[in-house]
Amino acid sequence: MKKTAVLLLAMLALTSVQTVVAGPLYPVVVNDRWGYVDKAGTLVVNPQFEQAEPFAAGLAVVRLGRWGYVDKFGKLAVNPQFDKAGSFSDDLAAVELGGRFGYINTDGKYVINPQFDAANSFAEGRAAVKLKKLYGYIDKTGTLTINPQFNEAAEFSEGLAAVQLGKLSGYIDPAGKMVVNPQFEKAASFSEGLAAIYMAKRWGFVDKTGKIVINPQFDAVHRFVNGLAPAQSGKLWGFVDAGGKIVINPQFDEADAFSEGLARVKMGGRWGFVDKSGKFVINPQFDEAASFADGLARVKMGKKIGYVDASGKYVWNPAN
Repeated sequence: MKKTAVLLLAMLALTSVQTVVAGPLYPVVVNDRWGYVDKAGTLVVNPQFEQAEPFAAGLAVVRLGRWGYVDKFGKLAVNPQFDKAGSFSDDLAAVELGGRFGYINTDGKYVINPQFDAANSFAEGRAAVKLKKLYGYIDKTGTLTINPQFNEAAEFSEGLAAVQLGKLSGYIDPAGKMVVNPQFEKAASFSEGLAAIYMAKRWGFVDKTGKIVINPQFDAVHRFVNGLAPAQSGKLWGFVDAGGKIVINPQFDEADAFSEGLARVKMGGRWGFVDKSGKFVINPQFDEAASFADGLARVKMGKKIGYVDASGKYVWNPAN
């Protein structure tokens, strides 16, 4: 009976640890060393790294002299050995060693050997890579599926990728076919069926056929999320809907796309968060603020980093 009780307590303790580790973790800095806290603000991975990035696919990029990866227990899963390292996407991460980029899997083994001048993250089974000053695309085996020919190339999003040929940009499909001919001075990735394009010194939006849906009229824009996109007119930012109608009047010094129902905006030199009606849910008070991710937003006061929840309550008080 006593052995059973001890075993049950051990199992409960293990379950508790696993539950904590299974949830999202957030990088924090304490005395100039980085570690990770959970959503409740409990320190899970002790501060020990020179720098630490958010988790992706169960691993996070950290720096100890060079760049490597840790798991959610803080154990080094891939020893620090790279000059640069990106987050995992589609189970692969781009890394740089000796001026050449390749891709590793979550075991730290090279799936695609270092051979590229530059390499983007995988998205929708393709990654843009640079060879001899031009970009093409590879699949997850490292095979070139679209030969290097573009001056610039973005990640695939919603089945299309923005590419630049010469001075003009258009969109290709995964086979490399030009779906929207190069005609824009700049072109961004698709989101919710629309992509930002730049013509005659103004930004607008096109659909996947290249048809202009919102005429170029803004000084700057960001992508659509939840039916709204930040748009700058003159010196102020507001939000427009997919028809180009202003839904939140221009009033902010800066604004970013919505994330988890809130958008970060800057007013009077401070960052806060608004909802889809434009109402402040978290008043402007931060020197810097990142978008919400996994329920928390990273904020900065002076040089100190903290995290707040969607009500604006600190989960991790600013520290450095």
